[in-house]
Amino acid sequence: MPAGQKITTFLWYDGNAEEAAKHYVSIFRNSRIVEANPMVVTFELEGQRFMALNGGPMFKFTEAISLFVSCDSQGEVDALWRKLSAGGEESMCGWLKDRYGLSWQVIPTRLMTLMGDPDPAKAKRVMDAMLQMRKIDIARLEEAHAGA
Repeated sequence: MPAGQKITTFLWYDGNAEEAAKHYVSIFRNSRIVEANPMVVTFELEGQRFMALNGGPMFKFTEAISLFVSCDSQGEVDALWRKLSAGGEESMCGWLKDRYGLSWQVIPTRLMTLMGDPDPAKAKRVMDAMLQMRKIDIARLEEAHAGA
């Protein structure tokens, strides 16, 4: 277990846990498969440990849980969005489902900063702009913040 991580996210897949883990590890830097056996795959993404179970078809992922990815740039948003949504489904406000049905939020840190502006009019314009987006576009958020 990574130092300091007491709680690990445990994900249920329908027989393709190792395939999913390998897919995620191929997308994120500083990631690796820790251990794999026919039932459970343990992997790390950016130092965060996950476990994936080949549990069968009884349970499916829902949007009630998602993995939130903080991105430092539009380039990072674009790359992760493209890779994670491939074979999956785009949604609104930075949300998508990957090809395995797992929900992700691909969110630039700049969104949180702009939405936290102490000027409520600026924050509302940013929120309204974000609500119209699928993949988050930082330039459009900046324009909304500026009132353009």
